[in-house]
Amino acid sequence: HASLTGLVCDSYAKRPIAVMMASDSIARPLSGISQADIVVEMPVTPNGITRMMAIFQCEEPQEIGSIRSAREDFITFVKSFGALYAHWGGEREVLNKLDSGILDNVDAMKYEGTVFYRKNSIPRPHNGFTTIELLDGKAKDLGYDISDTFSGYPRTEEKPGLGRNLSNIVESVSINYESPYDVRWTYDGNYNIYKRIRGGEAEVDNNTGKQVETSVVVSVHTVSKVLSIDYISVNTIGEGEAEFYQNGIKISGKWKNLDNNLKFYDTNGQEMKFIPGKMWIEIITK
Repeated sequence: HASLTGLVCDSYAKRPIAVMMASDSIARPLSGISQADIVVEMPVTPNGITRMMAIFQCEEPQEIGSIRSAREDFITFVKSFGALYAHWGGEREVLNKLDSGILDNVDAMKYEGTVFYRKNSIPRPHNGFTTIELLDGKAKDLGYDISDTFSGYPRTEEKPGLGRNLSNIVESVSINYESPYDVRWTYDGNYNIYKRIRGGEAEVDNNTGKQVETSVVVSVHTVSKVLSIDYISVNTIGEGEAEFYQNGIKISGKWKNLDNNLKFYDTNGQEMKFIPGKMWIEIITK
């Protein structure tokens, strides 16, 4: 079984690759976003622009993009999932850290035209793309370890008995990012899946034409502070409240990220068990 999803797949032993992706309206529809196994999304600017980090292990999209810059607050998650980090440049401080070798990364500023390419039909800076094949090739060139080290999350195949607590049945999950980045996940009980809506429109993958779906939505609550007109710092290390949505049910609990090891717990303090499938981690700041 693959560590990111708990599902059987051919490339289960392969090291995940985390790719920074845009949320700007002009960059939609994104390529490959539906094929990621885990996606981490959070606000990155004072005016509420979000970024997504899509982590791939099982599926190989024909194209991934629009690719954007490295952000410091995502680094702990790259480490937690044991992933390679693919990005298009970044702010000076984070690039200095990456260049000093804090984690294995592939930067488009160094490999534009070989590993990454631009599409002239799309306005810059939203026109940067790559493929898993190109990233895998460069990772081997750079001598990076390409085997999976993430131990995965505890899994359950059971559908929970609802008992008498009907208040936990939730048909839709709203993530109140600022418009047009606001997200809603709607539950489809026929397929036991959540479908993604962003800025009031279905989030569609440019590669497949299909709406983005996930088996599990995790909302992580934390705090942030404004650094400048273009940057906020999100507290992604420590612990806080969280909600877990799966099987059409909401469960409250906690997130903890100590030593670059992101874990989730239910209200009894037991490690949360997730159903196999894709997961979106929505980081909500105040």
